[in-house]
Amino acid sequence: GFDGTGIHWKENFESMFSEICEIGRGRFSVVRKCLNKSTKKEVAVKFVSKKMQKKEQVAQEADVLLHVQNHQLVALLDTYESPASLMLVLELLEDGRLFDYLVAHDELMEEKVSFFIREILEALQHLHTCRVAHLDLKPENIMVDLHSPTPCIKLIDLGDAVQLSVHRRYVHLLLGNPEFAAPELVRGTPVSVATDVWSVGVLAYVMLSGVSPFLDESPEETCVNICRLDFCFPDEYFGDVSQAARDFVSSLLQQDPRKRPSATACLQHPWVVRGGAHGGEYSKKPLDTSRSSLHPVQERREHRNNRRPVRTQKFRTGSRAWRKS
Repeated sequence: GFDGTGIHWKENFESMFSEICEIGRGRFSVVRKCLNKSTKKEVAVKFVSKKMQKKEQVAQEADVLLHVQNHQLVALLDTYESPASLMLVLELLEDGRLFDYLVAHDELMEEKVSFFIREILEALQHLHTCRVAHLDLKPENIMVDLHSPTPCIKLIDLGDAVQLSVHRRYVHLLLGNPEFAAPELVRGTPVSVATDVWSVGVLAYVMLSGVSPFLDESPEETCVNICRLDFCFPDEYFGDVSQAARDFVSSLLQQDPRKRPSATACLQHPWVVRGGAHGGEYSKKPLDTSRSSLHPVQERREHRNNRRPVRTQKFRTGSRAWRKS
């Protein structure tokens, strides 16, 4: 397995790099843009506090990154440590997050959503072939790279990733926002590569509609909705979305992980397969990118009331019969 024992930690970070600015924050880490003094290349450096995380955990993340490296995953360039921190030197992804890129477009077509879902599935297919589950797939961890001939995605933050073994059941502790988390993460039952497939279903729902299928007023209520599989496709948000897209989302959002298709099987779905949706059954109407769910996580939290269709004014006073019973 990727136990991190082979990772070599250098100690001369400050003589090699100068810090430029902060570009992100995680639960136990800060990501800063830094300059390599000798090559003059800018990089992203993830600084993990030694007080907050064990060295073995960070070494495991580094080990996974090295072993699963491909064009759809952020590249690990080097590893350093100081008395207070462990540093992962990563490629800098200047083009930002996928969701921000989608929001910046005046017209988001369903075909484009299908394209990016296919990209995410291809990245997962590679990870899963390496028996690695990401376990923290959410908008903040999906970057876009616009430097290639066609835009592509890169997954970042493999801090929760784990190499699964046939001999050992692995239960993962859900620490963050449960919005994109599968029922097995919420319940504390064993995870699998199918845990990531569920998250793709939630991502697709959000990208197609601009609302989130399970998000509610509190994390507890969100968890209840996830475990009850309490979602549907309200016309207000899905009126212009094709049946093929809805079928795709429904096939992924299944309680039983064994019933969810693999990433490879997802790539064969009519809505995702290249040339897609039975040769062009995508909806031809632009999707609404103004809705809050595609915006950064801070705004998504602020607009929480707007995210679950049940919270909109239209349904607040009436019955909840439109929801899945």
